[in-house]
Amino acid sequence: MGQRKYLFEEIYESILQRMERSEWKAGEKLPSIRELSLELNVHRLTVFKAYQMLKQQGKVLVKDKSGYYVKGSSHSIHADEPIQVNQKRFTLSDIHQQSVQYQFSKALIDPNLLPNHFLSDYVKKVFDLYPKVLSTYSTVQGDVELREVLADYFTKRYKTHLSHEDILITSGSQQAIHLISQLFLSPRDSILIERPTYSAAIDIFKSQHAHMLAVDIHPDGYDLEQVEMLMKTYKPRLFYVNPTFHNPTGYTVPTAQRKKLVELAEQYHCLIVEDDAYHDIYFEKAPPPPLYTFDTAGVVLYVRSFCKYVSPGLRVAAVVFPTNLKEGLFTAKALADNGSPLLNQKIFLHYFSSPRLQQHLEKLRIALQIRKEIMEEELQQTNWRWVSPNGGLNLWIQLPIDLPTDQLLQKAIEQSVSFVPGLIFDPLQERFSSTLRLSYSYANEVQLRVGIRRLIDVVNTYT
Repeated sequence: MGQRKYLFEEIYESILQRMERSEWKAGEKLPSIRELSLELNVHRLTVFKAYQMLKQQGKVLVKDKSGYYVKGSSHSIHADEPIQVNQKRFTLSDIHQQSVQYQFSKALIDPNLLPNHFLSDYVKKVFDLYPKVLSTYSTVQGDVELREVLADYFTKRYKTHLSHEDILITSGSQQAIHLISQLFLSPRDSILIERPTYSAAIDIFKSQHAHMLAVDIHPDGYDLEQVEMLMKTYKPRLFYVNPTFHNPTGYTVPTAQRKKLVELAEQYHCLIVEDDAYHDIYFEKAPPPPLYTFDTAGVVLYVRSFCKYVSPGLRVAAVVFPTNLKEGLFTAKALADNGSPLLNQKIFLHYFSSPRLQQHLEKLRIALQIRKEIMEEELQQTNWRWVSPNGGLNLWIQLPIDLPTDQLLQKAIEQSVSFVPGLIFDPLQERFSSTLRLSYSYANEVQLRVGIRRLIDVVNTYT
C-alpha cells in the first residue's frame, strides 16, 4: 500500500479537480484561505499549504494583498468566443431563456399534448372533496392518501411489496436529488456519476464539492468492470444513475446489468440513487423494471418523477427509500420546506387514480413517437450519428466534424433554433464538444421539420 497523503495534499488535489470542472475558471479568484478553511472544516494552515503547493506547481497566481487566482492556459475561454454571454459560456438556464421559434433545448412536453382540460376538472373535484385543502399543510412525508395509491401502483406494477411508509413525496426529482446529496455527501466525498448525465445533477453534486468519478454510459449500458474498479478503489458514497431512457442519450440499461449493479453496490457499500423521470414514456415495449426492484439489502434510493407527462407545474415526485434512511431523509425534507404543497398532491392523486391517465399516456406515447420519427426523418439527409431511443424525449447527436457545438449554438440562435451543447452534460467538462442534445417533445410537427432544416443549414456553413 502507498503512503497516506497529508490532508493539505488531498485539498490540493480537490482544488485541482474543481478547477478542471470549471468551478473556478482561468483568471478567477479562489476563495480566501479563511473561507475555504471554514467550508472544508480544516485549519487555515492546511489550506495555506495547499495553496502554496498550487503556486509551486504553476496552477495559480498570487496577487499582492488580493489573493490567489487561477492561472490561464491554452484552454482558457476568451472573451471574443461567439458562445459567450457576459464573459461566460451559456448555461442550461441561459439557453432556455433564449426566445426562439424552434425550441429543441427543452426536455419538456408540448403543453398542447398535456391533459389541461381534464386537470381543470380535477382541480374543481379536489376543492369539492377537500374544501379546507388551502388551509392545511401536508405532512413532511407527504399526503398519506397519495402515498397509499403510489405504493399500490408500484406493488402491482413491479410485483414487489411496498408500503406507503416507504415513500417520501418531494417537489420534483431535482429536490429529491438535492436532499439526498445534502444528507449523504461531505466535501471531497467520492461519488460515481454517469458520463454524460443530467446537468442539474452535476450542479447539485458540485455544490456539495463532491469528487465526481465518471462512468461512461453506452447504448448497451455500463462497463461493469469499470464500475467495480471504481467502487473498489475509491469507495464512493453513492452512484447517481438515470438508467431508463437516459437523459441526454436516450439509452436504457438492460435487466442483467441492473441486477449486477445492485449486487456491486451491496458488495462495496455504495448507495445507488436511481433517477427515473421517463419510465412511462416508451414507444413499443415497456422498459426493464427499476433497479430498486432487485434490491434486497437497502442500497437503492429510487426517485420517480411524474411531472413530465402529467403536469410539470404540479412538481410531484416520489422517493422509495430503505427503512434505515427514513429519519435522515425526513429531517432534510423538513428543513427544506416542511412538506410539499398539499393542493398539488391532491390534484395529482385524483388524476393519477383515474382511467383518464392511462388513455392520456397511450395517446401521448403515439404523439411523441411520431415527433421523434419526424425529427429523425429530417436528419436522415445528414451524416450525423445517433442511436434511436425506445422512449424518452431526446436524441443525442454526434456531428461528423470536429465542430464545437457550444460555438455553433450562437449561430443557431440567430436562426431562431435552440439545442443543448453536449459539454453541458459532461461532469468533467472535457468531452462531447461535437455532440448536442435535441429534444423532439416540445416543438410541434411543422416546427420540427422547419427547425431541423434550419439547424442543418447552420452546420453546413461550417463544412
